[in-house]
Amino acid sequence: MREPCVIFAGGGTGGHLFPGLAVAESLVRMRPGASSLFACSDRPLDAEILSRAGASFEPLPAKPVSLRPRGLWRFLRGWGPSVRRGTALIRAARSTGCSPVVAAMGGYAAAPVVMAARAERCPVVLVNLDARPGKANRWIARHTARTFTAASVEPMPEGWEWVRPIVRDAARASGPRAGYRRGLGLDPDLPVLMVTGGSQGARSINALMRTLVESRPDALRGWQVLHQTGEHDNAVLIAAYEARGVRAIVQRFSDRMAEWWGGAELAVSRAGAGSVAECWANSVPTLFLPYPYHRDEHQRFNARALERAGAAEVVRDRIEPGANMADAGEALTRLLGDAPARNRMVQAIRGLGPADGAERVAEGILEVWSRASVT
Repeated sequence: MREPCVIFAGGGTGGHLFPGLAVAESLVRMRPGASSLFACSDRPLDAEILSRAGASFEPLPAKPVSLRPRGLWRFLRGWGPSVRRGTALIRAARSTGCSPVVAAMGGYAAAPVVMAARAERCPVVLVNLDARPGKANRWIARHTARTFTAASVEPMPEGWEWVRPIVRDAARASGPRAGYRRGLGLDPDLPVLMVTGGSQGARSINALMRTLVESRPDALRGWQVLHQTGEHDNAVLIAAYEARGVRAIVQRFSDRMAEWWGGAELAVSRAGAGSVAECWANSVPTLFLPYPYHRDEHQRFNARALERAGAAEVVRDRIEPGANMADAGEALTRLLGDAPARNRMVQAIRGLGPADGAERVAEGILEVWSRASVT
């Protein structure tokens, strides 16, 4: 029997790429002969993430849909070449003796590859990651052999299969906190607050933390900080923490997320699907500030299961630092000073079950591949 070759289609953010990497890891454990290729966007971040992971990838010129004339032109200009490149990837896989399956991880980079798969009669599996599926995912779902969702979509579309969070090995902690803190160069005995805006950072969260440390330095007394800033505010935050005597590691991007989550006692984060999944997998109490610029505020719904279970808190990101201090700042200050509340949140997360979505999706992909190989 031919071996499976899975083309993971999606990109533009780590939130589309990291779950694909997690499923790819599970596929190899289940079927050692399986191979994977990522058809991603041409953003530099995609190349950085996939190169660090040692994954094979092919950038596509695909661009998001936009109703503005310039944005619409960029979308149309990238669509055709992206479909043709997707077609070439499927045919190249077949030429090596592999049986390809497209695993669409959602978003604008996935849709043209799915279009190519339809023309090539290549089976497609959709992995939806957001509680409010976008237009691309809703279209892709009409052309799939199976559709999985790692977010609780309400109402759940007919035929969609819910799975627990999808988390890669490199973001799973398995040892004691003290060991991770020591390995990062922190004091093993002091609690750690982890701050992340996702792979691209979040300027409003950066501004909130700068305001907190400058106006309420006592809130972080006895704490250490791990802060992933993205491309902006890095030097400013390093200076702010240093000026108030807060021990902190401040980086634009970290590929040591298992160590960061493993050392953390509390986190502040965007509510992207990947961040929510990693919080769940590592049982870290988290204050989520969902991305505020989406019209449907879909990130607010990604953390709904954790919030309902009492495992996380979700606060609206009001963007302006003063306004955020009144809500998110108060919530964070309270959690920093309330160890029993944090312990209750840890137990609530553990009660939700293991983050085993990657295994479930990998099993589904192999079942689709097996059926397609027989016919």
